[in-house]
Amino acid sequence: MAKEETAIILEYLPNGYPLEKKMMPIAQAIGKENMTLLELVPRRGINLEIGEEVYIGQGKRDKIYYILGRLHREKLTESAKERLQDFIKNIVQEKEKTFIEFFNNSDAINKRIHQIELLPCLGKKHMQEILKQRKEKKFESFEDMKNRVQNLPDPEKAIEKRIFQELTTLERYNLFVR
Repeated sequence: MAKEETAIILEYLPNGYPLEKKMMPIAQAIGKENMTLLELVPRRGINLEIGEEVYIGQGKRDKIYYILGRLHREKLTESAKERLQDFIKNIVQEKEKTFIEFFNNSDAINKRIHQIELLPCLGKKHMQEILKQRKEKKFESFEDMKNRVQNLPDPEKAIEKRIFQELTTLERYNLFVR
């Protein structure tokens, strides 16, 4: 797994976490490439803006002093969760081809469950119809999927919900987040 080079600030806590004794500024962020939740410590005197993209790769970082580590899902603030949903929505739109590839190439996890069934709102019938349609011709976009699979809930929204679930709750199988 490649290391994150840039992160998007979801929440900036200039005085750290309210219930912890340390008064150290903390930024809750998500890595742009692998969607890793991170806790970042900004350089002294630097104020971070919510939604700001910061460099966290190797070498000189202008705004981030160091990466404290992975952000535990329990520590994610409510406002960070809201911003996380916006971030996910943008990523799904930006990387539509990647997610269409998921629908075109996903497999069964075991004899009873298929990867597509793990998406919210998609059950066995939708999964079977998607598999049937992709055999005839690979999907080209979310719009193409909606046109070819009858009564299909919005595949874009299903992926957004699944990614949010994987980032905020403990899932048995992760499809999009490591």
